[in-house]
Amino acid sequence: MLDHLIKGATVVDGTGAPSYAADVGIRTGRIAVVAPAGTVTEDATHSEDATGLILAPGFVDPHTHYDAQLFWDPYATPSLNHGVTTVAGGNCGFTLAPLHPGRPADADYTRRMMSKVEGMSLVALEQGAPWSWSSFGEYLDALEGRIAVNAGFMVGHCALRRYVMGEEAVGGQPTPAQLEQMLALFHEAMDAGAWGFSTTQSATHSDGDGRPVASRYAEPAELLALARAVAAHEGTQIEAIVAGCLDRFSDAEIELLVELSATAGRPLNWNVLTIDAAVPGRVPRQLVPSERARQAGGRIVALTMPILTPMNMSLGTFCALNLIPGWGDVLGLPVPERIERLRDPGVRDELLRRANSKEAGVFRRLAHFGRYVIGDTYSAANEGLTGRVVEDIAAERGQEPFACLVEICANDQLRTVLWPMPSDNDPASWALRAETWQHEDVLLGGSDAGAHLDRMCGAPYTTRFLGDCLRGRKLMGLEQAVKMLTDDPAHLFGLRERGRIEEGWHADLVLFDPERIDAGKATLVHDLPGDSPRLDSRAIGIHAVWVNGVEVIREDVVTGAVPGTVLRSGRDTRTVSTK
Repeated sequence: MLDHLIKGATVVDGTGAPSYAADVGIRTGRIAVVAPAGTVTEDATHSEDATGLILAPGFVDPHTHYDAQLFWDPYATPSLNHGVTTVAGGNCGFTLAPLHPGRPADADYTRRMMSKVEGMSLVALEQGAPWSWSSFGEYLDALEGRIAVNAGFMVGHCALRRYVMGEEAVGGQPTPAQLEQMLALFHEAMDAGAWGFSTTQSATHSDGDGRPVASRYAEPAELLALARAVAAHEGTQIEAIVAGCLDRFSDAEIELLVELSATAGRPLNWNVLTIDAAVPGRVPRQLVPSERARQAGGRIVALTMPILTPMNMSLGTFCALNLIPGWGDVLGLPVPERIERLRDPGVRDELLRRANSKEAGVFRRLAHFGRYVIGDTYSAANEGLTGRVVEDIAAERGQEPFACLVEICANDQLRTVLWPMPSDNDPASWALRAETWQHEDVLLGGSDAGAHLDRMCGAPYTTRFLGDCLRGRKLMGLEQAVKMLTDDPAHLFGLRERGRIEEGWHADLVLFDPERIDAGKATLVHDLPGDSPRLDSRAIGIHAVWVNGVEVIREDVVTGAVPGTVLRSGRDTRTVSTK
């Protein structure tokens, strides 16, 4: 007997092949039968008519930070609502394990670092996770049997350094003995099922004390030693972030990325490739590492988002503006002093100069303050401004846009919510995206789901992208779009029997209405531990989601089931060739 029978669905199987009408039966967590519509006669405990609906494999998100959230939200919302059944965590060099058992303060350091660098609520981190582990394996075991999604995790370089070097991890270099200890710790994590090694050397990554995170001090010899260790384990990967990821790689960064992948003999992915037709040389430059890696026996994959992710910003809280050189010095001041400084025309002129300079890199786009939309306001002086564009308000008041924005925010004691309008939402940029997506070393993803919770909401990229493909710009056919969300990332990570609708494969499935599939507007909710805020987005047109054959979502509501698996390297992943 089948556990569940989905009758008459239009199956898009993840391979890119044309869709077809079929009955799909599930038994004991696997796809038991795929047959022409109306031909399955075997009894089923549950069945449903899916005529007119699309049945696709569960989506795979290759870049998330659900490492902590899964403890208080085993459903990885809103990703699961939007059809994501497998998530990759432990990215950017940041993981919650290993933690040194003899230094309880390391857990506090890690929480403060994650709060600063990944925009996670410190209260939620303190109250929502047990922090009961020491080894990486113990961390994985703490999640086993209590999550609704499938989840795999890299080992974060910062945690390895902190465990071995203590406070000297920030600013110091390991002794030969410490490097050996770091490698032993890494092998232990890999034996427990870690997916691979993640690291960062990005200039935007600082810890809770405002100092560069530990991995930024690592020299190439240390990085390459860890890459060689990756090669000793089946089904493993590297994920690396360098300063040039958001804009343009330096020659040294290209050489480092290529050497890491070639040394490990494993794919290396990085996040995130930004595509803007106004910056025509960026995409070719960012794909140079991929070309050189193939020549050297490696493979480098760029992650890129197929949507424009809305960003909720504020002059009162840490946001992307703080990452512009020189801005953090002002935006880090106490609010009264910050307002005073921002009202100074000379200070504003200097901030604008820095924001429009070459050193600001990709963040230059944030300096177009006339293109900001006012979100929530909190004072009578700002009544009626919500939803209006700063440029229009400034014109009415006879002000320069940045000065106008500062006054609006000052009226709210800097609590005003700001929504920057994207500068790359033009036909030429979308055409360039469609072209870039076809590159063999470009993969859709990079949602950062689980991080920057009250600032951005990238998790719904799956449904928004499919809605755009079906009813919007139609830059991609449905079958190819589904492949890019399922089989392509599953193949990169070497997931065993996931990413396709095929008999015998794991029953990770999404059933959706092609006429409706989309993502709702991002809205601020307070549902984290400690009543902390985050942005959420309703899934539209998703009828049901199954993980390992168990229904976890029905009409955008979680069922309460937790059938997810902690995916472990080797057992659940195979080694992917770099050739």
